Amino acid sequence: MRDNEMLEKEEIFSKVLRAGRRTYFFDVRSTKADDYYVTITESKKFTEEDGSFHFKKHKIYLYKEDFTSFKEILNEMTDYVLAQKGEEVISERHQKDFKRELAGAKSFTNVEFDDF
Repeated sequence: MRDNEMLEKEEIFSKVLRAGRRTYFFDVRSTKADDYYVTITESKKFTEEDGSFHFKKHKIYLYKEDFTSFKEILNEMTDYVLAQKGEEVISERHQKDFKRELAGAKSFTNVEFDDF
């Protein structure tokens, strides 16, 4: 099989979900026996102090025989979270009035250079 044919088989159907510094890739792929399965890839961007960045990826392979159970459990888990905590994001970083405080930082008075 030529490389182009392999590539075409790999890209049967795809969707992308961008979520902040995470991106989720949902792909339908083909087995050697020409059956289909799904891969879910989480790609997370990490920025270094020097401004360079790298990505960490995690992949799940989901086969047809597991679709029903997977969907049932995923629905149960998401329904539980929404019932317990609602749809509003509670994380500190997502709060409108969130201000990051450095560990050990003390409050300071704004001083103008003209004061010296």
